[in-house]
Amino acid sequence: MTSRNAPASAPPAQAVEIKGLTKFYGSNGRSKPALDGVDLSIPRGAIFGLLGPNGAGKSTLINILAGLVIKSSGSATIWGIDIDEDPRNARAAIGVVPQELNLDSFFAPAELLDVQAGLYGVPKSERRTDELLALVGLTEKANAPARTLSGGMRRRLMMAKAMVHSPPVLVLDEPTAGVDVELRLQLWTTVRELAAAGTTVLLTTHYLEEAEELCRIIAIIDEGRLVACDETEALVRKVDEKKLSLTLTAPVNALPPALQAMGLALETPDRVVFHYKPSRAHVGEVLAAVAAAGLAIRDVSSEETDLEDIFLRLTRSGTSS
Repeated sequence: MTSRNAPASAPPAQAVEIKGLTKFYGSNGRSKPALDGVDLSIPRGAIFGLLGPNGAGKSTLINILAGLVIKSSGSATIWGIDIDEDPRNARAAIGVVPQELNLDSFFAPAELLDVQAGLYGVPKSERRTDELLALVGLTEKANAPARTLSGGMRRRLMMAKAMVHSPPVLVLDEPTAGVDVELRLQLWTTVRELAAAGTTVLLTTHYLEEAEELCRIIAIIDEGRLVACDETEALVRKVDEKKLSLTLTAPVNALPPALQAMGLALETPDRVVFHYKPSRAHVGEVLAAVAAAGLAIRDVSSEETDLEDIFLRLTRSGTSS
């Protein structure tokens, strides 16, 4: 899927490329930056997650790309188009779905998309109203007043509205905020279908499970700085830690000193836990040591590091009290 206004040359490898992006608010330019030298590349065709606490700089970054905020320094290109050198075509290459629902409740979905396409100067012969409604699962609601749509339908209509000018890059700002689990799963399906159709998706979310489920690559931003960026699986592997839980057949008051020296701890009288790095410790040795200490094990379980662990470690929310 390509923008109507994008160059006819081969599509770029990087749908979005940001270098040294910095933004100061305030007249003196000496305040703490909302963005502080951010470097970021979003590969074409990826579902890319942008995570961070409130106030981390995510909205500022999105608004700079959308042409709503002027950067202080650095550079950014969208689909190979520099936002300073060619702002009109740069804005044409991106569609933004804001967190807030801002639909005219008196128009039907088909009318809304047609009006929006007209605002972008899309000729009637090139408008994709029916195609977009089908893509977001709203064909049967094409002529129903927007005020009669459910919250999930309205969010999907917002996605279609942002795509009337065929932007190759789509930004989804907290698309599932405040929706129930069923609607969230429906929206996940829509996001995957958009990506499968060739759209590069930049997703911001506070739901770590959502990012881990949908995104191939995740960046974490905190206090205006990029603190991590990698493929999701690689990011999880970077925190080389697991938790081993051993349920004992009989409770004990304390662990033998030899087990304590290995790092095992008594969580409850009948539950022993061991936090370890798989690259440095072997579970077999731990189990053998427990058996040698005369403790019988009734059950064994382990927990993998997940994205939430990484997020908490890399952002200030993990150190605040």
